[in-house]
Parts: sequence; structure tokens; C-alpha cells
Amino acid sequence: MDFKSCLYLIPNLIGETQLEDVLPNNLYSKISHIQDFIVEDIRNARRFLRKLSKDFVIDGLNFYELNKHTNLNQIEDYLSVADRNLDIALLSEAGLPCIADPGNLIVQLAHKKNIKVKPLSGPSSIFMALMASGMNGQNFAFNGYLPIDKSQRFLKIKSLEARSRKENQSQIFMDTPFRNDKLLADLLSNLNSETYLCVASNISCEDELIIRKKVIDWKKINISLNKKPCIFII
Repeated sequence: MDFKSCLYLIPNLIGETQLEDVLPNNLYSKISHIQDFIVEDIRNARRFLRKLSKDFVIDGLNFYELNKHTNLNQIEDYLSVADRNLDIALLSEAGLPCIADPGNLIVQLAHKKNIKVKPLSGPSSIFMALMASGMNGQNFAFNGYLPIDKSQRFLKIKSLEARSRKENQSQIFMDTPFRNDKLLADLLSNLNSETYLCVASNISCEDELIIRKKVIDWKKINISLNKKPCIFII
């Protein structure tokens, strides 16, 4: 099948990590020809590309923001360079594009416009946490952020626990880093004492911490997760 251009899905770092530890060595060579980048945060994207290679002439690149503030009626224009047979890239703020971020909307449009979609290998805190959790990796669900409202959050926790038992399905979720300690406390107060909980914080960083214990054993330790990106799995 003939494609007029290609949309590259570029992995980003998920913490203060050395590039060579988590990204393919040939990443720059694959995307060095690209001038147009759809990004979650422009400052973050510029910083990452400079770190990836000093050969990137940052001021000569075009950046288009795609985040919660973006007018979705305008994003189709982001792919207009494909009409000139030019490739374009999608870059998340952290980890893999389209995983827990809005990049899938661009990918949908790319398929609609007959633009080839090329995913590139890189780190994902969600899948790395699942790998290291010892939980079921053949049947799992990512549930995003839990509700902020206290009563709704408690109901959701109970619902996820029930689903994990009924379907033998790992339940993966997260929260804003400054609410992690509160989420952990809510989990310990609402989950059954025999339920397994895995917490993975700052994955791929020097202070990476991955702990899997029964809830009854979690209650015996004191740990602070404040402002540390975390993935939770039950």
C-alpha cells in the first residue's frame, strides 16, 4: 500500500534518565529528517530533542501543541505538511505517545488521511511496572486516574478490587504525584488485607522503587511517594 508520508511516534524519557539506558541508539537517525513535531509540551520537547542530539537545529523546527488546552477542531491542520509528502512526528511529554495521553487523536487522523504510522520503541512506566509487579500480564486493564471525590474514589477502589478477583485481571492506575500518599492511604484503608498491591515509583530513574506486598504487610511499612511519578497495580 502506498502512503504519502509517515507519522513517527517518538518515545520520550520517563524521568531523569540516561538516554542510552532506555532508548534505541538509532533513534536520532530515524527522525533526524523531520521538521514538524506534534508535542504535549513545547519546552519539554525542545529539551528532549537537544538531549537526543546536538545536531538538531531546534530553532528550525516547527512545533504544534496537543494537550488538554488544545482546540481539537484545529488538530487536523497539524498533519497538513503530509500533503507535501513530508513526514511528521508525535512526541509525548513522557514515555510512549498515545499511552495515557491524547496522542491517539492524531493517530486516528493519520489513518484517515492515509498517512503511514510508525511506532518507535521506548519506555512505558505502565508496562514496565506491570512487568516488575508479578501480577497477571496476560489479562490487565489500565484505568487511568481514579476519581478525586472521596466517596467515588472509595467505590472505584472496591470496584477494581472486585474485578481483579472475578476476572483474574491486573488493575493498573495512577494519580497526580502530589496525591500519591493520599491514594496509598485510601488503598490501604479500603482494600482487603489479603489483596496484593504493587507500587512502582520513578521507574527507570536512579531512585526507582518497586514494591509488591499484601495490603496487611503494606500497613507495616512507612513510605513517602509524594511528588514521585507512580504506577499502582492490584
